Amino acid sequence: FKTYRHTTPEQRAVFLENIADELDALGTDFLEIVSQETALPLARLQGERARTSGQMRLFAKVLRRGDFLGARIDTALPERQPLPRPDLRQIKIGVGPVAVFGASNFPLAFSTAGGDTASALAAGCSVVVKAHSGHMATADFVAQAIERAVEKSNMPKGVFNMIYGNGVGEPLVKHPLIQAVGFTGSLRGGRALCDMAAARPQPIPVFAEMSSINPMLMLPEALKNRGDKIAQDLADSVVLGCGQFCTNPGLILGIKSAEFSQLISNLTEIMGAKPAQTMLNAGTLKSYTAGLEHLTQHQGIKHLA
Repeated sequence: FKTYRHTTPEQRAVFLENIADELDALGTDFLEIVSQETALPLARLQGERARTSGQMRLFAKVLRRGDFLGARIDTALPERQPLPRPDLRQIKIGVGPVAVFGASNFPLAFSTAGGDTASALAAGCSVVVKAHSGHMATADFVAQAIERAVEKSNMPKGVFNMIYGNGVGEPLVKHPLIQAVGFTGSLRGGRALCDMAAARPQPIPVFAEMSSINPMLMLPEALKNRGDKIAQDLADSVVLGCGQFCTNPGLILGIKSAEFSQLISNLTEIMGAKPAQTMLNAGTLKSYTAGLEHLTQHQGIKHLA
């Protein structure tokens, strides 16, 4: 980190662009492995790879623009009363090594070489990625691509690191050299990391996206005017990506009325006709099943056919 922090913005921009080139060079064999690990279709993965390399190139542009440094110079005022003011200078620098925990539902764009990794490297921070257990082969391929870019860019060895296995997250976050955490995942997992980071002798920030409920309000006039379309659009959004996007609707609120009853009826019919989909991994399916079992234990909940 100490060596990497002192590289110039241009050097880091070239590094990020080399990473992007290496990611784009990963062939169809790579995408097929990702698909095998995550059940995501090849077309989706091709788009996500482009997004991942695009993130790297975007941060390269930010680096060359330079305004991210927040550079400021307040010149000295030796004649100021009652006391003179010295020359004051400010600039943003990398905080230190960053731990990154990637998402399961975006094995490329929010994982090993995702936005957290891209932004940390752009800021001059070395990175330690915890490989996601749901796509470890994918993570390894991407890590090798980054390592090739490290060598090609003459960056210091160790600027990018990856660790594997269960139970490694806690010691990673608690390690005294780690200075920040990037996390995308469940509320429970993110909350645990936040608590660990806050309990350190030297607390560190955690930048986390920890799931979402995405409530939606269904108002009578809207349902009256376009209720059928709302039902169709809602069903399509709920099952998008097998319901594994953070933007999927999770809670619908409506005023009891004939229109809302019709929405429920239409939604039930449309959802029932949707084909089955394969979830990302066994852990996701297990969490989904546990969630359904939790709901069935509550009194007063009506389950639609």
